Amino acid sequence: MAYSTSTPAGQAVQNIIDELPGLVAVAIVDTSSGMALASHSTTSLNPETAAAYNTEVVKQKQKAMSALKLTDERIDDILITLTTQIHLINLLGDGKKFVYLVVNMRDTNLAIARDVLRRQVDVFI
Repeated sequence: MAYSTSTPAGQAVQNIIDELPGLVAVAIVDTSSGMALASHSTTSLNPETAAAYNTEVVKQKQKAMSALKLTDERIDDILITLTTQIHLINLLGDGKKFVYLVVNMRDTNLAIARDVLRRQVDVFI
């Protein structure tokens, strides 16, 4: 358990853990550094390592949007589906932080994951 519920990020992680069936991993990540502010995993998946790599995914998408001159758009989330997992990168507010969430498709679905994130992120922002 790499979080403390005494911080807003840690409390958001705890709330997501409490509400989301099929949770594999979750991290609240600083977009500029790639460092996890709070994280948790129920398997061997390392959310801190994933946070660093997914920060690059976010930055590359932001560069692509800039190159395409999509100045009136912002990233809400980035979805990656695997054989048995959903990986969701949800950018918060101004894009300086994001939530990285992994759920098992057998136990939850995208709509549930997005709903839990929306409710918990509103509290965190």
